[in-house]
Amino acid sequence: MILSPFEWTIAKRYMLPGRSEAFIALVAGISLFAVMLGVAALVIVMSVMNGFRAELLDKIVGLNGHAIIQAYGGRLDNWQEVLKEVRATPGVTRASPLIEQPLLASFNGRVEAILARGNTPEDIARLAPKVKAGDLRELQPNAGNIAIGSRLAENLGARVGDAITIINPQGRSTPFGTVPREIAYHVSAIFEIGIYDYDQSFVIMPIADAQTLLLTGDSIGMIEVKTSDPDTVGQTLAPLARKLAGQAVVTDWKTINASLFEALAVERVAMFVVLSIIVLVAVFNILSSLIMLVRAKTRDIAILRTMGATRRSLLKIFVTTGFIIGALGTLAGLILGFVFLYFRQPIVHFVEIVTGQNLWDPSIRFLTELPARSDPVEITLICVMALAFSFLSTLYPAMRAAGTDPVQVLRYE
Repeated sequence: MILSPFEWTIAKRYMLPGRSEAFIALVAGISLFAVMLGVAALVIVMSVMNGFRAELLDKIVGLNGHAIIQAYGGRLDNWQEVLKEVRATPGVTRASPLIEQPLLASFNGRVEAILARGNTPEDIARLAPKVKAGDLRELQPNAGNIAIGSRLAENLGARVGDAITIINPQGRSTPFGTVPREIAYHVSAIFEIGIYDYDQSFVIMPIADAQTLLLTGDSIGMIEVKTSDPDTVGQTLAPLARKLAGQAVVTDWKTINASLFEALAVERVAMFVVLSIIVLVAVFNILSSLIMLVRAKTRDIAILRTMGATRRSLLKIFVTTGFIIGALGTLAGLILGFVFLYFRQPIVHFVEIVTGQNLWDPSIRFLTELPARSDPVEITLICVMALAFSFLSTLYPAMRAAGTDPVQVLRYE
């Protein structure tokens, strides 16, 4: 829709009403502000929801892989053959043996529930970017060294160099009953994954040390698998699951964390619908301001019609006036949304200081910081939706203006 210089001049004049139309200008300003807030809220909330899902997926998959092959009974004796078969499966990029067992740890009279993990040297080395203190290179087989999560270190009061005792309740049988197995390990490194539950419970050690601690011999409990595409991991490992039926079960990340990611998906859709209503309410303000403008400018419209202005010209003038309000609100909302996302962590800290409340408790929300990841497709959809609503809201008042009969108006003036 291309405007002539005459139409553009009139549209600019109506976008800045004079003193006699101050109330109309106020309603138009409120409309622009409301569109800005609606678009900003959508951008912020959808980016945070995307960031939350992406961060959880990255951290969970980064530590646990895309799938776990777990033996029935918790022990996979012929794991070397199974591991070769897994690595030969098309689509599998990495497969590693893994031991994982819930145990207890004590230090200076404090006892905490832990999840002891026995990893290969390659998997331990991948944890290096998450290390806050110490050195993972000290985690050598049978050296008696371990790495623990940052929250677990805080709860136990342990630091690098301290010796903590890991307790295996399933110890050796004696004539007096089963005696729990207690082994002291030196803390060589403290890591922070960024997921509260992991940082609070995980203890990493070489796989040989885990086998000694758990008295499993050469067997392992599971195999960790990573594929080329996490979204198609089920299809990739389906042939392998059929081969291992009766011997082991293949569980992918979607199944392990199904309740969490399904809840996120439902909440994401619900938030988009609810926040879209804000934009819809904002464009109703544009509609009302244009109706008032048309009523206030009825005589001007009649004069324009007698001077040769066509109905099409008047239609374009009022559509442009309302649409530009919506477009400016959309642009301002994008800027506000991205500014908020850029400074989101300082804003959260500021609100916490002012209110005295912990707004982002990692024990509840899993992650230690407020995440955000903007999806260009979603941002485009939000902008298109806001602009489409703005355009639709201009049609009725623009058609009313274009349908003005100059004879009837000027006769009673």
